[in-house]
Amino acid sequence: MTVPSVTPLQVRCALLLQDEIALLDVRHEAAFATGHPLFAANMQAERIALEAEMRLPRTDVPIVLYDAGEGLVPQAADRLAALGYTNVRQLDGGLQAWQAAGYELFQDVNSYAKAFGELVEQRRHTPSLPADEVANLIADKANIAVLDVRRFDEYVTMNIPGSVSVPGAELVLRAGRIAPDPETTIIVNCAGRTRSIIGTQSLINAGVANKVMALRNGTIGWTLANQRLEHGADRRGGIGLFEGAQTNAREVAYRAGVRHLSVTEAGALAAQTNRTLYRFDVRDALDYAAGHVAGFRHYPGGQLVQEIDMAAPVRGARILLTDDRSVRADMTASWLAQMGFETCVLEGGYDGALEVGPPVILPKPDLLQRYRRPYEGTDVDARAMQAYLDWEYGLVDQLRRDGTHGFSVI
Repeated sequence: MTVPSVTPLQVRCALLLQDEIALLDVRHEAAFATGHPLFAANMQAERIALEAEMRLPRTDVPIVLYDAGEGLVPQAADRLAALGYTNVRQLDGGLQAWQAAGYELFQDVNSYAKAFGELVEQRRHTPSLPADEVANLIADKANIAVLDVRRFDEYVTMNIPGSVSVPGAELVLRAGRIAPDPETTIIVNCAGRTRSIIGTQSLINAGVANKVMALRNGTIGWTLANQRLEHGADRRGGIGLFEGAQTNAREVAYRAGVRHLSVTEAGALAAQTNRTLYRFDVRDALDYAAGHVAGFRHYPGGQLVQEIDMAAPVRGARILLTDDRSVRADMTASWLAQMGFETCVLEGGYDGALEVGPPVILPKPDLLQRYRRPYEGTDVDARAMQAYLDWEYGLVDQLRRDGTHGFSVI
C-alpha cells in the first residue's frame, strides 16, 4: 500500500496545538533510544498486532509512522490497516528529515517524563541529599525513613539498606503508616532521578508535616558513591494516611486542573468517540485483581507517570483514572495534568458489580531488541551510569530548545 505522508512541520504544528496525534517510532526499542522526537512513542513494527488495540484505543486516531531508513514503515502501516486503523500516515523523510528541519532528538526511553521531572525539580527546587549524607544518617541511626518508589521487583533486585518499598502513587496513601512521627525525615529514592523527584514533590504538595528529601541520583548515585546496596529485601509499607492527606491530594489535583466525574458523567465522556480516552486503574495489582471497574486497565500510578509514553502514546488524548481510595488517583492525575493531558478522576463506581482478575500484561520485547537502561541490574558500568545522569541534567535545556512540551508545573 502507498502510505500518505506529512511533513515534520505539520507534525510539530499538531504537537504545538495539542491536537491528537500518535507519533510512532516503529524501530526496535534499542534503536528508538538512540534518538527520537520528544513525544514519539515506540511501537515496534512486529509488535503492532500485540500492542495496538491496548495502546491505540480509537481506530481513526491520527497516526504518523517513521523509521530511520530501515524500510519498516510500509510493513507497520499494513499491519495497522489490517487491524482497522484508518488514519495512518508516514513522516516524510523519516527521522533524518525531522533532524534536518532543526528539530530536537531525545535519547533514552520515557524521555518526556524524565524531562518533566527535571523541570519540576528546577521550578519547585525539590530538596535532595547526596548519597554520602544519607549513608551517614543511616549509620548514625538518625530519625529517618527511606522510601523506595520503584516497582517492587526493582526494589527486590537492589535497594538502599533499610529502605521500605512504597511504589510511587502509594506514597501519600502509606507515608503516614511508615513515618507517623512528624519529626521523622522521609527520604525518597528511585534508581535515578525522575521517580524520586516526583515522589518527594508529591509528599510536599500533599502537605505532609515531615521534612521530605530525595536521595540525589537514586541507586545510581548510591553506587557511584561506593555505598553498599541490599539485595532480596521484602519490606513493604502498609496503608496509613497522614492527617489531611485525602483532602490535600484532592486540592492538589484541583490546582492542576483535574476534574472529578460521576459514573454518569464518565459515561458521557466515553461516549465522545471523536476523542481518544485512556482509562487507568492506578492502584496496586492486588487491589486491582480483587475487584476493578470494567473497562479500566491496570497501571500503577507512579509507573504511569514515568511511562506515560508507553501507556498513552496518543498525545492530546484524555485520561480518566480510578482508585477506590481516591488519593492515588488524585496525585497521579495532578502530575498527568501538569504534563499537558486533559485528566479526570472517576468518583465512585465501586458500589456495583466489579470485574475480578489479574492485570493484563504485555510481554516485553526480545532482550536483544530492548534498550538496557543504565539503572537496571547490578552490573552496569560506572561510566554508563554517570553518562545517564549527565544526560538527565541537560534535559531542561533541551526542552527549551525543542519548544513543544506545554508542561505547566504548579
